Amino acid sequence: MNADFLEALSQLENERGISSTVLIEAIEQALISAYKRNFGSAQNVRVEIDRQSGVFRVFARKTVVEEPHDHRLEISLDVAEQMSGKYQLGDIVEQEVTPREFGRIAAQTAKQVVTQRIREAERGIIYTAYADLEEDIVTGIVARQDARYFYVDLDRTEGLLPINEIIPGEVLRLGDRIKVFITRVEKTTKGPQIMLSRTHAGLLRRLLELEVPEIYDGVVEVKAVAREAGSRSKVAVYSRNSDVDAIGACVGPKGMRIQSIVSELCGEKIDVIEWSNDAGIFAAMSLSPAKVVDVEIFDEEKLARVTVPDNQLSLAIGKEGQNARLAAKLTGWKIDIKSESQVGRTTSLFADFASDALYSE
Repeated sequence: MNADFLEALSQLENERGISSTVLIEAIEQALISAYKRNFGSAQNVRVEIDRQSGVFRVFARKTVVEEPHDHRLEISLDVAEQMSGKYQLGDIVEQEVTPREFGRIAAQTAKQVVTQRIREAERGIIYTAYADLEEDIVTGIVARQDARYFYVDLDRTEGLLPINEIIPGEVLRLGDRIKVFITRVEKTTKGPQIMLSRTHAGLLRRLLELEVPEIYDGVVEVKAVAREAGSRSKVAVYSRNSDVDAIGACVGPKGMRIQSIVSELCGEKIDVIEWSNDAGIFAAMSLSPAKVVDVEIFDEEKLARVTVPDNQLSLAIGKEGQNARLAAKLTGWKIDIKSESQVGRTTSLFADFASDALYSE
């Protein structure tokens, strides 16, 4: 090691943000281990690297005692006093023991330490970058696959997309460019582990933010999302500006905005409904496209009892109960659906309003 090596460390500090002082201290500790491994495992030594010249020296550290029992660790008071009159019992004496052939080992050790620290720093930078993107959307390329995961190239690292987190029926091929939702970022000994999803409701929410400028700007707000990936989703939206139609903004001219999202999600149907802070109205909207006759709200039970026309009952419930299930997820309420004939009602309180507050793709 020489002055050029120290200059390289300084350049590394400027480019990668890795402290040269920390690197030198790490190299010194590594050289201690290398010396003990190659020249004297029982010795107590200290390695010093000159911060100006890069020259290193190895010092054996020995304790001053009356009668040494192990000359590798102890030195007699008489011998210590011959070296300097200042030494007393219990003091530490340092003697240089730098081996001539230690240079090659030192160079290899320094290279290993620097390489390891660079790798750790890069992992730290990647972790920080992707930790900030947790619960956000990124674009990647399908790089490879095994029995459990698709490995998605995210440019600076790979993310893990579990097989059960792809959209049902979706076929991913190597080289496909896909949008994924980052669910979790964890530190591991092998670097950051980035978990991805294509089924998470957050993916639909973020896609809406990308496609709908009014959502990105905060004029339109996505209040709730309920999703059964690959099949159907419901999105409740609200406009902060009375002049802006929340549903129209999400759908876009000729349905282009919502169609773009549907294509990304492999044809998944998306119902966009208008959110209301009135629990009854919101419950009625959530069951769209079914028309609702009446809603009774039971706050304590968090229950909405909904009445629909007889010919709308199957539509309100949906195939295998999907429409009712998504409505319950969207509102956060239990929804009990009855037909008019079951409750004896014949007047519609919500039907006309509901038809104006829904877009179903």
